[in-house]
Amino acid sequence: MFSQMLTPAYLPFAFSFVLMIGIGLIEAIGLGLGQFDLDGDFSGDGDGGMLSWLGLGGELPILIWLTSLLGCFTLAGIALQQGMTAIGGAPLPWLGASGGALVAGAALNTFAANGLARILPGFETTVISTDDLLRQRGTILEGTARRGAPARAKVVDRHGQAHFVMVEPHDDADAISSGETALLVRREGQVFFAVPDRPASLRLP
Repeated sequence: MFSQMLTPAYLPFAFSFVLMIGIGLIEAIGLGLGQFDLDGDFSGDGDGGMLSWLGLGGELPILIWLTSLLGCFTLAGIALQQGMTAIGGAPLPWLGASGGALVAGAALNTFAANGLARILPGFETTVISTDDLLRQRGTILEGTARRGAPARAKVVDRHGQAHFVMVEPHDDADAISSGETALLVRREGQVFFAVPDRPASLRLP
């Protein structure tokens, strides 16, 4: 079967299988493209439109939907080529098989995606204002934050989502070192100003 998958008639399905495994591994180790703001949830309005027909009518992250579609396309393609080989003695050319498998796979994925949406935990998309990060604590990730020389910090909002912002100390004389936490007290543009979580007598000059 493995050698058969490397023949031209099966190559589209071998490629989709490898791509499905790759996306699945990315999701499994927690590096989903959502971390780079490419992931998303699709919500339909339940009116039976095209999105609902494609299986995007419920809340389901796009990468999971895509992984399901690739799996259905692969299974439909292999089944089609196996069936044509059994009936006619040879598989279809890869282009014709791909078209047939895409139609069959999309139809099959409608049921698979809707089933996954019911099984998987609910996904929530939380959108917050930048100013909502004020009065939250951030941790300096690298370097030392000084006035005029902001450092990158990680802030976890009330929903548990991480944000990465540039931070300067609120007071001119302060400096906030890597690993220290500080309270964000104001913002100017993209830069937050913070008070370090240590007594004033211990703050770096």
